[in-house]
Amino acid sequence: MIIWLNGTFGVGKTTTAAELVRLIPGAHFFDPEQVGVMLTHATGLPKVGDFQDWALWRTLVVETVTRLAGQLGGALVLAQTVLVEDYWQEIRAGLETTGIPLHHFVLHADRGTLIRRIEGDTQPPSQWRLNHLTAYQEALPWLSREAQVVDTTRIPPAEVAAHIAATVTPDPA
Repeated sequence: MIIWLNGTFGVGKTTTAAELVRLIPGAHFFDPEQVGVMLTHATGLPKVGDFQDWALWRTLVVETVTRLAGQLGGALVLAQTVLVEDYWQEIRAGLETTGIPLHHFVLHADRGTLIRRIEGDTQPPSQWRLNHLTAYQEALPWLSREAQVVDTTRIPPAEVAAHIAATVTPDPA
């Protein structure tokens, strides 16, 4: 299965993903951002504001995730912010054609909590992440339709991961 953690920057996607990998037997992690990083080293691609604007990024994410899931088996946990609905629709449609179950979660926290988390994080660039909060708020209506929203405002990542793991794994009883 594929577990996609979406949500704005600073909400705890990567930390929660690490906890999920620890909780779900046979789970693995992949960061789709690395596909974008790889593409930024290619010459000749058009200039874009975000690597997600390249259709090639979306295509390669679907291909990479599909092949990784097939190679690794088990659950593949992804942590990637996607705030453009058309981009998500394209990725979702591509992943759904593989027949691999896709579970999409949006980690959410109120704006004040997000600002405190981002400003308190030692990982730069905090201003860049703060600048995306409005885009996240604007995307939240469609994200709420497309994913299960998990409010992380008062819940630590380990508890968020436990909730998600319980949602995606069958009860052994």
